[in-house]
Amino acid sequence: MTPTDRLLSSIDIALRAVAADAHGARPSPALASGLTDEALDAEARRASGALMRVNHVGEVCAQALYQAQALTARSEGLREQMRKAAREETDHLAWTAQRLRELGDRPSLLNAFWYAGAFGIGLLAGRLGDAVSLGFVVETERQVEEHLAGHLERLPPADRRSRAVVAAMKDDERRHADEALSAGARELPAPVRGLMRLAARIMTTTAHRL
Repeated sequence: MTPTDRLLSSIDIALRAVAADAHGARPSPALASGLTDEALDAEARRASGALMRVNHVGEVCAQALYQAQALTARSEGLREQMRKAAREETDHLAWTAQRLRELGDRPSLLNAFWYAGAFGIGLLAGRLGDAVSLGFVVETERQVEEHLAGHLERLPPADRRSRAVVAAMKDDERRHADEALSAGARELPAPVRGLMRLAARIMTTTAHRL
């Protein structure tokens, strides 16, 4: 595609990530598990809904990051790697959106803001070169994997459908980090990793409520 085509494609993806229902290529693990929500009371639904809203925001941000990094990739191989990861993250976006509906909850009211911010960060990472961009992927995915592990501990034990979704997402995030590392990622400086953790903490705390 030409640069203009890639830009238009990114705009289309942004609109679908923020304002439309995502359609995943893989069925939701919640459905594949064959589990039901019969044991969930109102309190458990609220708790799960808040956590899955945070996870949905994370997937909105993942779409933005990968699209921005694909736009700025120096090599076609890296561009395709970013696109492939973005397609798998689209599955996560669809799964978390579906799970929110099942729980009777809603996405974050600030999704457009989250997308714009993440897209800007992705552009910056990509402009610093492919090795740095890949390093950003590694650190992001490692932090997301850690975050999802925490959610597996915090989700109500009876919410086995949400737990199935989060566990599958966690496996994918680990693989994305491993693939970026194998492709030549450069380790980010400790202060940059710390800033990324701070930004993620602000996002998750806000999205838990809004």
